[in-house]
Amino acid sequence: MEMQQRPRPFPGANEALVKVKSVGICGSDMHGYLGHDDRRPAPLVLGHEAAGVVASGELTGTRVTVNPLVTCGTCPACASGRTNLCPTRQIISMPPREGAFSQWLTMPEDNLIPLPDHLSFDQAALAEPLAVCWHAIRLCAEQPYADLSAPVIVIGGGAIGFGSALALQAFGATDITLLETNPVRASHLRELTDIPVRDPAEINAGQAALVVDCVGFQATRKAACTMVAPGGTICHIGLGDSNDGLDVRRITLQEITVFGTYAYTDQDFRDTVAAMADGRLGPLDWAETRALSEGPQAFADILSGQVMAPKVILHP
Repeated sequence: MEMQQRPRPFPGANEALVKVKSVGICGSDMHGYLGHDDRRPAPLVLGHEAAGVVASGELTGTRVTVNPLVTCGTCPACASGRTNLCPTRQIISMPPREGAFSQWLTMPEDNLIPLPDHLSFDQAALAEPLAVCWHAIRLCAEQPYADLSAPVIVIGGGAIGFGSALALQAFGATDITLLETNPVRASHLRELTDIPVRDPAEINAGQAALVVDCVGFQATRKAACTMVAPGGTICHIGLGDSNDGLDVRRITLQEITVFGTYAYTDQDFRDTVAAMADGRLGPLDWAETRALSEGPQAFADILSGQVMAPKVILHP
């Protein structure tokens, strides 16, 4: 990973130029950095959790957060409101769209959500990961056997895990346990929230009506299958790997519901920004910030487990 000087991009039809002020590092950026995501072949500008100021078009001067998922708007999925399932969807930080670890970004104007004055750019950069969480927990709430009034376990204390716990609170869940194996991060999370943060080894089998796997590795899928109660639900968000881990025999014999969730709809994204503005997702003060020039070191620090915060935000 390296810093480069590139020409300022030019917006196309129905697009705007955005001066990026804050942009978060996502777990999927880490997958691309490590060469584990064939959707993100090098060389490529990564980054899709962005907020900034519009610098062209009718919205010039408007403070915005960026919905990075670009969809066609006309297919059956888009027409039904499930824009995240558009078969021709594109997301910045995947070809053909460069990402937001840059001073400048071009985006369709419909993907720019104006910000209220009291939300900072750093807070607004959390809209994208929180929209992932909001979408997932909304789907959990719609599942017939995912009882949010019963014990819920969230696996993973990164931005998606922590954000999912916050979204669960916003949707009315009260008995939430957040699992994190990194003791440094776990200690930091306890300073950020009153949600219990525990090591997975402390959890008894079969006790959660809902388990939300925000990591998505073989080991976490296996843990989710062990922790979920008979008749319960597993929500799978994490994209760590695509290997084994699901106990299909137990899933079958105990009627456990397993479903996957990806990204967010356009409406989910806007609902998330509204919830952030209303304070329903907390103070949004859980990110560490660094200069964009420190990005390569930030990636290395995240990889080595030295970062306590659930999110690192870069400032171009």
